Amino acid sequence: MSHSPGAIGVLLPCDIPTADMIPFAREADAYGFDELWVAEDLGHRGGLAQAATVLAHTRRIRVGVGLLPAAARNVAFTAMEAATLAQLHPGRLDIAVGHGMPAWMRSAGAWPRSPLTLLREYINALRALLAGEPAHTDGRYVRLDGPRLHPSAVPDQAPAIFAGVRSPKSLALSGETADGTLLAEPVTPPYVRQALRSINPRRAHRITAYNIAAVDDDPRAAMAAARPALKALGDTDWKPHIAPLGFYEELAHLRRRSGSAQDFAQAMPDQWVEQLSLSGTAAHVRGRLDDLFLSGVSSAVLIPAGPSARAALADLAAVL
Repeated sequence: MSHSPGAIGVLLPCDIPTADMIPFAREADAYGFDELWVAEDLGHRGGLAQAATVLAHTRRIRVGVGLLPAAARNVAFTAMEAATLAQLHPGRLDIAVGHGMPAWMRSAGAWPRSPLTLLREYINALRALLAGEPAHTDGRYVRLDGPRLHPSAVPDQAPAIFAGVRSPKSLALSGETADGTLLAEPVTPPYVRQALRSINPRRAHRITAYNIAAVDDDPRAAMAAARPALKALGDTDWKPHIAPLGFYEELAHLRRRSGSAQDFAQAMPDQWVEQLSLSGTAAHVRGRLDDLFLSGVSSAVLIPAGPSARAALADLAAVL
């Protein structure tokens, strides 16, 4: 395992071939990554099903689910699933819940009028249920008339609850209600410092940061691998991440005049690609990780970039 001031994790890519899912998880465990996170992106694979599978096929690595959209899952049944995994794999599970991407959730007919209200009600109810308490709430979205986990189903160690959020108000909600905040890529030290001012946690609070990552002895090859994975960043959803870096308006203008997302990624200046990803030699990426830890990140999660997830994973292990 890494001897780092923070944990170093890796994301199981949402589009990894099915035959590579378990080998990828086992290799991440064997290389010594501290954490393995799985995503629940609409149209790909379910987060809890992935977590159950990789937990069952690994030895010690901690597994995070990031994230479960609150509007898509009844909180009582989410608690049952999370409690089961926490019992079967004690101390190895983290659960992140959030709003979900607005466009995805609208397409699924599950975008609430008040995402903040839903998330507050959901996290509070989930925490009570995982503690084995009866949940009574008559909220705007979460209405529970006393369900509770059977004593035999209550985990000795409840999973940590993260909020996957990005707006200042939702970050503040995370600091108030959750055990940690999951920050989606790209995460830079200026963004972490800005987010922490909004989070203003009331108690011990973990910050998990996703970043697209590529490691190669040739820095140019690493940057070329990372560049295509940045194609989504021209959308307005990423403004909070990029605004602290000072070039969001230029980036948004480049996206508007680019013919496609792929063209946009290819046209990005190298300086932007370097700032918006963890790409370069192992020593360079390790230095970037140390900067994130110094800014307040607890867990840095690397998103493998390149055509082969398992080959990319092997390269990323050089930073451990």
